[in-house]
Amino acid sequence: MKPLLLFIGLLFWTSLSLAQDSPEQLAQAQLDAYNARNIEAFLAPYAEDVAVYTFPQTLQYRGKITMRSTYTRRFNESPDLHCTLVSRMVQGDIVIDQESVIFRTAEPPSKAIAIYKIKDGKIAEVYFISGK
Repeated sequence: MKPLLLFIGLLFWTSLSLAQDSPEQLAQAQLDAYNARNIEAFLAPYAEDVAVYTFPQTLQYRGKITMRSTYTRRFNESPDLHCTLVSRMVQGDIVIDQESVIFRTAEPPSKAIAIYKIKDGKIAEVYFISGK
């Protein structure tokens, strides 16, 4: 009986460890890493071929390699960088974040909306809408 319980426990633990993060968890993980300026943790939730757009469909760039250089530069050039989540909506595999972003404390925060599309357990597409 004990080996069977051990086996069932192992199966349960393995299924938990293999479970994918929810769309909301992926969006939150990249936001937390952004604020920590941790490039590796920031990139982890994204698909290798992530596509980043200015809403509605202007492609800014594609791929984690370009994302890495873009955000490494941003993290290095903006010591006051901080994104505050104002609100979040989740519908299936879509996460919509309303954000307030500080690039420099001497300037007013920028307002933005980020729309994250999740595919196969990773952020595959991002659409940004910016404003003041």
